[in-house]
Amino acid sequence: MTDTNNSLVQIRDLYKRFSISGDFLDQIKFRGGKLVREQEHVHAINGVSLDVIQGEALCVVGESGCGKSTVARTVMGLLKPSAGEVSYRGERIDNLDDKALLPYRKKMQMIFQNPYASLNPRMTIMETLREPVQFHNPSLSAVELRDKIHEVMHSVGVDPSWGERYPHEFSGGQRQRISIARALAVDPEFIVADEPISALDVSIQAQVLNLMMDAQESRNLTYLFITHDLAVVEHFGTRVAVMYLGTLCELASTKNLFAEPRHPYTRALLSAIPRLEDDRPDFIRLQGEVPTPVNLPSGCVFHGRCPHANERCKQEIPALIPLADGSQVACHGVEEGRI
Repeated sequence: MTDTNNSLVQIRDLYKRFSISGDFLDQIKFRGGKLVREQEHVHAINGVSLDVIQGEALCVVGESGCGKSTVARTVMGLLKPSAGEVSYRGERIDNLDDKALLPYRKKMQMIFQNPYASLNPRMTIMETLREPVQFHNPSLSAVELRDKIHEVMHSVGVDPSWGERYPHEFSGGQRQRISIARALAVDPEFIVADEPISALDVSIQAQVLNLMMDAQESRNLTYLFITHDLAVVEHFGTRVAVMYLGTLCELASTKNLFAEPRHPYTRALLSAIPRLEDDRPDFIRLQGEVPTPVNLPSGCVFHGRCPHANERCKQEIPALIPLADGSQVACHGVEEGRI
């Protein structure tokens, strides 16, 4: 089980729904001779609970649309949860307003997927890095501020002489380094990285990953790392949380997950990793289509594509159960010993 005493971030029964009903008039429908109000929602997160242990890199994986990025933005306070709680060092933060969240903004930073979109095109790199440091450290002198920014730029491989340039003058890898520098500039404890290398060339991805790992070691950082690249997870992650259709399927150490995946969906994901062999006898081809998050299936959300599903799977939502190796899995088949 997770050591909650050493948890930096705690997520409990988190739900997030997005309305797609339009305005009030769009919601009015004529049904059975009566006017009724119908509302539709996208169920992006459905009862996710997990802890991020201090000093680890917890990777959240799953196919596109499974709710990974929504979890990241909800933890950071960019989205308000529909239900559930998010706590930082035991203090609940999801219900705080913008002013009350300010002390946590310095401790929690985010690296976004697209560095070109996340950097202000009208600000030079020096202005981009100076703004958060100056805001959170108003007592710093001009010299101390400059030295602080130069130190952070050097640590991520950005030449301080680039400070007067604008984001469009850099390559994608250079812009992502600048985004990492911006996150590190305020000396955070916790960083949420939302697919930070997916927009980069493969040749640059390893450089950025190694940079983040070096920063974690030198600054004692904790990561919540969102990705769909399982090869990156094996290289970077301490533990792995597998999501499917807004639910948490499996939570395990990286070593245990790759050595012995327990949930059928995790097994299918790992079998899809490209290999050099021509024939792939271990590849698991899932049947059916991914259900819509607007109308979630009853019971286990994966039962329609699972080869091990039975009647219980179709009717009862599985809970995360602890296993002997410390992993957790939400699967009736594993609980009953069928898998």
